Amino acid sequence: MAETNLADDEVDAGVDVEIDGCLDLDQPRSFFLFAGAGSGKTRSLTIALNKVLERSRERLRLHRQKIAVITYTNAACDEIENRVQYDPLVEVSTIHSFVWSQINGFHADIRAWLEQYLQAKIDDLEEKQSKVKKITPTSIGREREIQSKSERLAELPNIKEFTYNPNGDNVGRDSLNHAEVIALGAEFLTQKPLMQRVLVNAFPIMLVDESQDTHGPFMKALLAVQVAQQERFSLGLLGDTMQRIYGHGMDDLDQSFSADWATPSKAMNHRSPERIVQLINRIRHPVDGRTQQARSDMEGGIVRLFITQSEAVNPDEIEVAVKNRMAEITEDDEWASAEGEVKSLILEHHMAARRLGFSELFGPLYKDKKTQTGLLDGTLPGLRLFSERVFPVVESRRRGDEFGVAAILRKNSELLSKQAFVAAGVDQIDMLKKASDAVNALIALWDDGNEPTFQDVLYVVAETGLFPIPDALRPFAIREDDGVQQELIALMGDVALAGEHDDGEEPVWEAFLSAPFFQIKTYRAYIDGVAAFDTHQGVKGREFDRVMVIIDDAEARGFLFSFDKLFGVKDWTATDLKNEEEGRDTGIDRTRRLLYVTCSRAMKSLALVLYSPNPEGAKTHSIGEEWFTEGEIEIL
Repeated sequence: MAETNLADDEVDAGVDVEIDGCLDLDQPRSFFLFAGAGSGKTRSLTIALNKVLERSRERLRLHRQKIAVITYTNAACDEIENRVQYDPLVEVSTIHSFVWSQINGFHADIRAWLEQYLQAKIDDLEEKQSKVKKITPTSIGREREIQSKSERLAELPNIKEFTYNPNGDNVGRDSLNHAEVIALGAEFLTQKPLMQRVLVNAFPIMLVDESQDTHGPFMKALLAVQVAQQERFSLGLLGDTMQRIYGHGMDDLDQSFSADWATPSKAMNHRSPERIVQLINRIRHPVDGRTQQARSDMEGGIVRLFITQSEAVNPDEIEVAVKNRMAEITEDDEWASAEGEVKSLILEHHMAARRLGFSELFGPLYKDKKTQTGLLDGTLPGLRLFSERVFPVVESRRRGDEFGVAAILRKNSELLSKQAFVAAGVDQIDMLKKASDAVNALIALWDDGNEPTFQDVLYVVAETGLFPIPDALRPFAIREDDGVQQELIALMGDVALAGEHDDGEEPVWEAFLSAPFFQIKTYRAYIDGVAAFDTHQGVKGREFDRVMVIIDDAEARGFLFSFDKLFGVKDWTATDLKNEEEGRDTGIDRTRRLLYVTCSRAMKSLALVLYSPNPEGAKTHSIGEEWFTEGEIEIL
């Protein structure tokens, strides 16, 4: 019996052989590897790389070629580089780093693209301004944005080389932002055959990890390269569309390649015990019917669903009670211990923002698709000004760490840049005083117990030149005194002043700037993964012995997900039905994926806490879907 189980546990051995067959430099074949939760995707990626290097190392060296591996995060890059022992023939990078490495140097083409891009943006903004009947905060911000973009457009002919930092902020006039780099890379690869040839000559094999979350425009460009260069290019996509958690990925990735692609599939789940694997299989079943099997040497595992009424009086007490109950059920005291390692996952970021105290910061930026992704992964330049520059300065000064303050300024402030020291000449003492005065002006915002807003901080940073102001915040960095107001009125024509916002538009940055500044502290802890709660994005690729998933539509206030619908206590809307009929991504699809990802993080035991307007209805539906047995559900 043991020998049979061992054989079952090795059921995926043929997958690595199939992938290796695709990575033949003489007869390349592209592939999409389905790798569900806990399937050992990174292990297969490593095996594939080592096999190719063993077989083709000298050939790659002779032709000055490498294997490209694109991953989602810097942490994933480090993991893969470590596994292949930092082999120089494997170039591992995030998508932004990789794209920049391909387009860096094509400065004339970048300039031409930016000219068209900025002019189109200006034209769109001016068309909206032409419909304005009253001066509002939104129209004022839009007018300033037009001015900012027009200035940038006018300066393009003077820029010899463009700059970009994939891991930081890009605020100079010669800098490209993250979205522009992806758009440039996608268009250049699609429209410029020369760039396709350059890419394939340098990287005859490209492996894309977490391909379901790779930016859609760039993924489509890679698929176009594969079609044009398939006789000498192998594109390997690794991932699982069920684990797509970002809105910028391709909806139909698993249906976007031709029949000559290989489609290996991994059946094993090496992470979770049998009961948890059964649960995620049932959650997934309506989508594509794919199933996984648990390892034979895994313990059985325990799952429980606890249901209570929506808008419970004290959720904290309920969730503590659930942990205590799980300690009894599992006979695992770690569940009940204050120091126990229980990972609490919440299903919508609004829940984290409310519970951790940064709702006013979070809400406006989350509503806009243009700012949403950067908000969630901590890369939004307008926000990083405060989280990575201002906040560390304030905290360092409060601790009396003047060396820390100076280090931050030397790295990020133009007041203490190398160029500033050279320009100051013999007046460097004055320059240092100017930097010190700027910090003092910032800290003075907290005098007499005041609690400044982000707007208050932005004004001081702009007026003192403490840090460069990102483009998105430039329209709001000037105080709206009477002179400025009159200048804007003159620019926009003879229209009346009004307090409301025109055209129903959300003043995203303006609303954010009205939030209390120190909400940046808990936001930063949340993004860094050190807060009390985490989400499916924050635990991407990670695993935990004990997982508690907290589900509450009312608290989440999200419009992208609906667990009341998934658990059968609320009807689908006409929009849901239309999207499903047209093959579009629906709220139910997104909700099911989110539940799958969070439940699949558990390695030993799993508790779901569901706040529902109809606990009995949710219980009946869960049993009917065969997610849980009646004995696994408790109504609190």
